[in-house]
Amino acid sequence: MIYLDNAATGGFKPASVQNAVLASMKACANPGRSGHKLSLACAERILACRNLLSDLFGGYGYERVIFTKNCTEALNIALLGTLNEGDHVITTCLEHNSVLRPLFALQKAGRISLSVAPLRDGKLRAEDIVSLARSNTALAVVTTASNVTGECPDLKRIRALLPERVRLVADGAQGGGHLALSLRDMGLDALALAGHKGLHAIQGAGALLLSERFSPRPVLYGGTGSESFNPDMPEFYPDRLESGTLSYPAIVSLFEGALFARTHRERGAETLRSLTSLLRKALDGLPNYRAYFSPNDCGIAAFAHKCIPSEELAGILSERFGIAVRGGLHCAPLVHRALGTFPDGLVRASFSSFQSKKEVDALVSALARIG
Repeated sequence: MIYLDNAATGGFKPASVQNAVLASMKACANPGRSGHKLSLACAERILACRNLLSDLFGGYGYERVIFTKNCTEALNIALLGTLNEGDHVITTCLEHNSVLRPLFALQKAGRISLSVAPLRDGKLRAEDIVSLARSNTALAVVTTASNVTGECPDLKRIRALLPERVRLVADGAQGGGHLALSLRDMGLDALALAGHKGLHAIQGAGALLLSERFSPRPVLYGGTGSESFNPDMPEFYPDRLESGTLSYPAIVSLFEGALFARTHRERGAETLRSLTSLLRKALDGLPNYRAYFSPNDCGIAAFAHKCIPSEELAGILSERFGIAVRGGLHCAPLVHRALGTFPDGLVRASFSSFQSKKEVDALVSALARIG
């Protein structure tokens, strides 16, 4: 099968990631829970990953790198653990349900008010986000890259235009590993990451990086291996937000995947921009198709057929041509409303930096045969 669903989860893992996971299965103890040598060795690997992620993403030290099972959990911690009664939040129509659903739940419960920045001329503009700020605005939550169009909002400009008191949270599910993201340089207060996409880790690896002024409350309670005498969660990070046993295999895969991404990010981004550019040009030459993306560094390419619904077209590509893509709304309903593609959605092909022109050619050939 030709795997073009990398925006959902990366289909190929570097050898270093595979080897690290296999090794962790042969010698795996509970990091931070015991004092024996194997437990301490695992804890050292965990610490190394925290340090690497902090360095790679311009963070504020290992203490402010929180491990989660995915980006959704990281975003829930950032939002549910920070917002207070009466707060106002700004988000955008590009967001994934991992941002929208927690915010809609808080809004429905009457705890917060919410404003959603629209698209203008098909683009998300920093000025439109900032114009929504109120005196009680606590957070702005913005994606690093749309999982439908591949658009990458200018987070640094958004930060510069926002009032200083408004904290900026970034969803790095699609941008992590593909884009040059830095909490310090971009003025981010929190960055949520999905390890299993552009960071080449296995599923179950996620992280939340925090600035020094962003300190969420716990949303999960339990053992941490520290202050076991204390009936409350520890006050210090990362323990305050990490209840229960960490997934050691997932974290060591994230360490190796992040190392790989650090070395290969720029070249990988060039590859993905080239592949999406090739596909865009080809789609523009096929009369029954319409593209909803521009060339981008995250490898995302969504399109529609004039007559065939998106999920049906995705099924045809899978069954007849052995090409894996995703049809539907991609857990991002508001961007489809903005694009006029709701409720049918779009077909999304998403490339890996390990792929080449031959995958584009195979997809274009299949689409042309479908007509």
